[in-house]
Amino acid sequence: MAGIGFELRKIMKRETLTGVARAYAYAGLISSGPLILSIVGILVIGVMSLAFVIPQYAIVQFQVSVTYLIAFSLILTGPLQLSFTRFISDRLFEKRRDLVLSNYNGVVLVATLAAGVIGVAVMAIGFRAEPLGYRLLMVAGFVLLSNIWIAVIFLSSVKQYREILLAFFVGYACTVGFALMLNRHGIVGLLGGFVAGHLVLLGGLSGLIYRNFVSPRLISFEVFERRYAYPRLALVGLLFNLGVWIDKFMFWYAPATGSVVIGPLHASVIYDIPVFIAYVCVMPGMAAFLVRIEADFVEYYDAFYDAVRSGATLHHIGEMRDMMVTSVRAGLYEIIKVQAVVLLLIFAFGAGLLEELHISVLYMPLLIVDVVAASLQVLFLGLMNVFFYLDMRRTVLRLCVAFVVLNGVLTAITLQLSPNTYGYGFAFALMILVVAAVQLLDRKFARLEYETYMLRA
Repeated sequence: MAGIGFELRKIMKRETLTGVARAYAYAGLISSGPLILSIVGILVIGVMSLAFVIPQYAIVQFQVSVTYLIAFSLILTGPLQLSFTRFISDRLFEKRRDLVLSNYNGVVLVATLAAGVIGVAVMAIGFRAEPLGYRLLMVAGFVLLSNIWIAVIFLSSVKQYREILLAFFVGYACTVGFALMLNRHGIVGLLGGFVAGHLVLLGGLSGLIYRNFVSPRLISFEVFERRYAYPRLALVGLLFNLGVWIDKFMFWYAPATGSVVIGPLHASVIYDIPVFIAYVCVMPGMAAFLVRIEADFVEYYDAFYDAVRSGATLHHIGEMRDMMVTSVRAGLYEIIKVQAVVLLLIFAFGAGLLEELHISVLYMPLLIVDVVAASLQVLFLGLMNVFFYLDMRRTVLRLCVAFVVLNGVLTAITLQLSPNTYGYGFAFALMILVVAAVQLLDRKFARLEYETYMLRA
């Protein structure tokens, strides 16, 4: 998300209610638009295919299969996401644009080979009883999604946010259209539509990349060389994605909460639906995060380091540091306020929403816990973003390790207790991390001037 603050500040310069509303709407669409489009697209495919897919259970099999493709492709490409972003940013800063496209092709090649080999092996070992068409489409979908995440990371690095959103809109419109055209062929038809639509999405993203960058070489692998390696960033990308998904995997495969859907793939009806709704509810919080952290904080962050570099007075430097602290506090407070309103709306209308979706109101307590957990995850993301600006990669890595461990351990404990505790493992893990991250950030800001001048020395 680095760089989006410039666009937001431009929109908000008018200092009108319309300008503020536009900034929040823009931030919400940029941060959560692709996620919302993908969720809505998968749901629309399922709802509109009910009358055509026989047996109807194939719709659930399709949705679960796609969920696993998304989860494992994110985890697989996690080590490349942040490290590749840093590589691109550094090369553009050095004005070495000739290395950007060729290394993108190198990363895509590695991701394609890794996803292809892993996908073929898993399909050959664990899905022997499934139709050949299903297995081939699962491998193709896994490869496509892995490439899409790399392309999205690339375009985010060069601030092509609107283009990403447009590509996802077109791609998921095609995904829905193709899936509905082929839904009479059951799960293979639905999955075929998903793969075809995502091929369009990847084509659109790739077209944006190749339109704006050229390189004398087709493929190069400098990004994997030791001098350009960012091992902590690679681990952060892997561990954060693993931390997000580990509780879902545990609920899917726990005997009391999970059930077999297709092949070795499990799902948990009791856990999946509330989590899905909760993640839809974080769009306002993500918008607040981008507007306040990426716009306000970055402005004072730049002013602080400009003051240091230009030899400003200690009083002015201290003022800019104080404004950084104030902007972070205001940003976190605004995320809390926005998500508190969302939580109140869930309290008021959650039961009716569940009834409209033909879901038992018994899911209501778990839905509330999951909305709280998803809101805490937005806070955690905001704090991690500030740590990255302050170049505290080691701290972020430790927090991500703690995320995996705490989420895994606390979720395991709740699975051993009564169903009334489900979801609390994920929520308490994030609460502990947010409190710890705030304390670490306070300490960092308290000695920021000292560390800045010591590092310069």
